[in-house]
Amino acid sequence: MRLAVTGASGFTGGAVWRLAAAEGRQVHAFGRRPASALRDTPPGVYRSWDVTGPVPRDLPEVDAVVHCAGAVSDWGPAAGIFAVNVDGTRKVREAFPGARFVHVSTASVYDPFRPTVMAGEHECRARRHVNAYGASKARAEEVLAGTAVVLRPHAVYGPGDTVLLPRVLRAVRGRRLFAVGDGRQRISLTSVANLARACLLAADGPVASGVFNITDAEPVTLDEALRALIAELGLGVRPCYLPAAPVTALAAVAETAFRVLRRPHPPTLTRYATGHLAVERTLDITAARERLGYVPAPTSFAGAANW
Repeated sequence: MRLAVTGASGFTGGAVWRLAAAEGRQVHAFGRRPASALRDTPPGVYRSWDVTGPVPRDLPEVDAVVHCAGAVSDWGPAAGIFAVNVDGTRKVREAFPGARFVHVSTASVYDPFRPTVMAGEHECRARRHVNAYGASKARAEEVLAGTAVVLRPHAVYGPGDTVLLPRVLRAVRGRRLFAVGDGRQRISLTSVANLARACLLAADGPVASGVFNITDAEPVTLDEALRALIAELGLGVRPCYLPAAPVTALAAVAETAFRVLRRPHPPTLTRYATGHLAVERTLDITAARERLGYVPAPTSFAGAANW
């Protein structure tokens, strides 16, 4: 199979590229970073392409596209995030009109203001989002409706993670790791290995369009996940839980202050970060199992010290 992967210089796209190359697929990789900035790249042709810019000339003919390029941030100008996640997605879809199209979306399209309890794909009815990331991803799904396979992972982690694991580690203070909620809330996590496998299953078929939740085999409680991660990293700390309501209110105040001061970086607390794991966030992956043949591995932080 001839495969194009966008966002190949990033976390998820890089994992898809490596897995596809290991399976002997012909990969055409595209990423925002120049080729000179990449190290230990797998086999395949790499070209630099910022999806907000011009479409490269002489794009290859491919059988499928796995679109991983995106702005993954809960902070920053909304216009820039929409330019990447909506306009950029539309541009890539139009650049490969004859190819099967697999789009990596996010569970952040679900309603952020209530718990997500084993949500099915049809339950995406959020009328508002806490940031431009969720809103832009929801809009990108609308742009692709009926023309792509859309995958919705939640809390992606694994080797190369620059978002979830660093955010957890920033919550360590002394011998405590602070988290929101009571630790008993169930969460669906998605290893980047499981997500990469799902991307290739979707690229191969057997469906040409549809929306699928993608997670690890079963949900875990937040406390189970944090304790497993702490043990793997050898941190010598213990989880300490804070009530969600006052922390969320404090996060809203912090966001307002940072916007007024025009800070380029987000505050330590944001409503997106606190709400991400503060209540149950679980997804039903029955459709992916039955229609894509998806058989995910369980949640594991093995090797996290080397990520």
